[in-house]
Amino acid sequence: MEKNEVIRKPYEVVVLMHPDATLQEQKELFQKNKSIISSFKGSVNSLETWGKRNLSNPIGKQRKAIYFHSTFEAQPGAVAELERTMRINDKVLRFMHTKLDTRVSLTKFMESFKKGLQESAQREREKEAKAQARRAAAASARASEE
Repeated sequence: MEKNEVIRKPYEVVVLMHPDATLQEQKELFQKNKSIISSFKGSVNSLETWGKRNLSNPIGKQRKAIYFHSTFEAQPGAVAELERTMRINDKVLRFMHTKLDTRVSLTKFMESFKKGLQESAQREREKEAKAQARRAAAASARASEE
């Protein structure tokens, strides 16, 4: 390996922003993140908006947040700088960077990630359908008793 060769590692990040954050504030955050990643000789692979969702546990007094998921490649120092700038931003409620396996390309990771999300959503739909069927059966049983 040459000394001047750039070592880039794959990462993913999930960011939870304040539900009142404007579209402009969201764009500014991710433009700033993209410029930081670029300054560390990296590139953003994907950025997905998951939308406004309920939080399982409130953060401060917030019960909702806007979720974002992104994957990128950069030098290891990029994550520390990204986290520093996100801590300063009042609109960022939470964030989590995860280093990905270097043996798997980011496109393959995203394919398997999306497949896992689809399978999870399908299981959730099946679970809800079963619960509705049980409620309907219980309701009809109560109606027949009366």
